[in-house]
Amino acid sequence: MRTLYPDIEPFHSQLLLREEMPDGRRHEVYFEQCGNPEGIPVIFLHGGPGSGCRPQHRCYFDPAQYHIILFDQRGCGRSLPSGELQHNTTDYLIADMEAIRELLKIDKWMLFGGSWGATLALAYARQYSQYVSTLVLRGTFLGRQQDIDWVYSAGGASRVFAEAWHALVKDLPTADQTSPLAHYYQQLTDEDEHKQRVAADTLQNWEATIVMLRDQHYVAEAESSPGPLAHSRIQLHYALNSCFLADKPLLESIDHINHIPAVIIHGRYDMVCPMQQSWEVSQRWPTARFEVLPLAGHAASEPAIIDALVRTTDELAAKLA
Repeated sequence: MRTLYPDIEPFHSQLLLREEMPDGRRHEVYFEQCGNPEGIPVIFLHGGPGSGCRPQHRCYFDPAQYHIILFDQRGCGRSLPSGELQHNTTDYLIADMEAIRELLKIDKWMLFGGSWGATLALAYARQYSQYVSTLVLRGTFLGRQQDIDWVYSAGGASRVFAEAWHALVKDLPTADQTSPLAHYYQQLTDEDEHKQRVAADTLQNWEATIVMLRDQHYVAEAESSPGPLAHSRIQLHYALNSCFLADKPLLESIDHINHIPAVIIHGRYDMVCPMQQSWEVSQRWPTARFEVLPLAGHAASEPAIIDALVRTTDELAAKLA
């Protein structure tokens, strides 16, 4: 099986200053470049929303073949202000991507994204298809209300992970236990920092339980810090606003971008983004290569998913070079 390429350090990084918010502050979007500046341009789109990039995200690509660009979406990771919700919508993220492309003078780039990153890749490609060479989508998330409800309302993943769902909702008012997002958002934005930390930690435990195919129950590390507040705030901000896609569903726009080469990879036992979502995309994208991994879940760090992704980027490098 293929494994990640060795660790690599950026040859350039910066904060990109964006538009002013009503209160006078400005978003500063972190991005970095790795690998070969003359190589095949690819932008890595992290999931969440809200999670940010990590060093391993650089390593799905052969650094001799690829010009690797990573960016932390608004309010995420190293972008500032941390956890900021003003001017933080899907359209703003697309505009940030386009600003990075223009700054780097890239004619066309590959979009590589998993989960929410796949959502953002599809949304960007719909608006700027002329600048997209290829899409690599992993664990596609379409951002519809039904997709959000699968994770955050009773009747979806809660039926498979009943005990973890009970831990998520047992201390909530009865009226909030079926759909707990609004309650948790109130806690995450409360003035009481202890309430914020408890809410973020509880949400993180639920998400970590369902994200990976594993042969034992998920147990949070005792020494780990509470869940990242910025991540949880942004994630629920997008979830409660239907990912800012309700008026322009992604699936209906596939016909406008299905001339672009694409690879769609999905774990059969993905409990965060059920495989049905990638299946629906593939049915509207007959030229896309669709690969279902028989013993994999959602996490990009699972060995089977790493193998499929690295194999894909190596194959595409051989074609595009």
